[in-house]
This record gives sequence, structure tokens and C-alpha cells, in this order.
Amino acid sequence: MHTLKRLTKLNCYFFTALVILLLAIIFNFSFSKTEGFLIFNRFHTRWLDIFFKYITNLGDGLISILVAIILLTIRKKKKALTVALAYIYSGVLVQVAKRIFHMPRPKYFFEQTLFQYNHFVEGVNVHGQNSFPSGHTASAFALATVVVLVFKKKEISFYCLFFAFLIGYSRIYLAQHFLIDVIFGAAAGISCAILSYHQVYDLKLFRSAKLNRRYKQLKITGQANPI
Repeated sequence: MHTLKRLTKLNCYFFTALVILLLAIIFNFSFSKTEGFLIFNRFHTRWLDIFFKYITNLGDGLISILVAIILLTIRKKKKALTVALAYIYSGVLVQVAKRIFHMPRPKYFFEQTLFQYNHFVEGVNVHGQNSFPSGHTASAFALATVVVLVFKKKEISFYCLFFAFLIGYSRIYLAQHFLIDVIFGAAAGISCAILSYHQVYDLKLFRSAKLNRRYKQLKITGQANPI
């Protein structure tokens, strides 16, 4: 299976992501929501506020759409399709989960528990509901994982993973999400990326009918004339 081989070759990326997420889960259940949130938000400076205010936008779905369009314009159709599918799948999964769980975001949660938290970054529209899971994190991990899978270069794995985790942390720093939202957002993004890659490169579900007929003819010819 092509997908399994790719996952094996990129074991550093997936193993590192898995270890970090497992550690994050352990951390999450070792502290209350408020305690964990405050630990991650101990250090704030003006320049970090500005940095995360803008860097978090890279987890917006428009970035995935833009990447897909760029890949399409340079005739990388399979790569573009994989990026688009990963974004769509992760987006649908996240939106369904948000409407099932209806978890409060940090600002509303703190208001309900009468906890005073005042470090909200100026210029950031802080939402109140549908916190679980993090959509920005899911999009970031979906895009990062697809890029790692379709471009056969291990060297970019670290940068893609760092980018995705940076987006995830920005959601906590900006008081948009709790750690558990980011964890499941990351898991959703990675899972949807692997599914999309498997569908496009293994199952070839989105190949045109003409190419499917051609592929079958070549397969039959190969079986009839073994080397």
C-alpha cells in the first residue's frame, strides 16, 4: 500500500507529532482547564501579541485553498486535489463536532466560572462558543501533513510540523481555545490528510473515467504479457 509506505518513510514526522500530542493529553488531564490555560499563557509581551495575532491567520482555510490553487496552476493536480480534500474533510469534521459538543471558549468559560482573565490581545475578536475542536489547528495540520506526504522530502517535515504546532499554540495564546481543542484539532487534521492522500494516491477515487479505462487496459496488458 502506497500510503503505508509513505507513512513509514515519514515516521519521524508522524512519530514526533504522536509523542507531542500524547504528552499534551497527559498534561491536559493533569490540570484543570483554567490551570492548564494559565500555564500556557504565563508569558506575554507586546511583540508576541502582534506575532501571534497575525501568524494565527495561516491556519485559516483560505491558506489551504490558496495552496491548492497554486498547485493547480502549476499542473500538480493530484497534490492540489489532496490539499483540497484534506481541507474539506477536516472542515466538515470540525464543524460537526463543534455543533455536537457546544463547548465554551476561554472568555465565556471564565465568565461563567467568575475567573478574572484580562490578557486578551487587542484587535482579536474573541469568540464565546463552539470551542471544541480548533478549526484553525485542524486546517494547519491537514495542510502540513499533506505537504509532507505529497512532496517526498524528509527535510521539510520539521518545518511543517513546527508550523502546525505554532498555529495550534497561537489559538491558546490568543484565548480562542483550550489545549484539548488544539489536541483534537491536530488529530483531526492529520487523520483527514492521511485519508485524502490514501483516496487520491491509493484508491484513485477521483481519477477521470478515461484514465480509469486506460489504467485497466494497461493492467490487463501487463498480466497478459508478463516480463
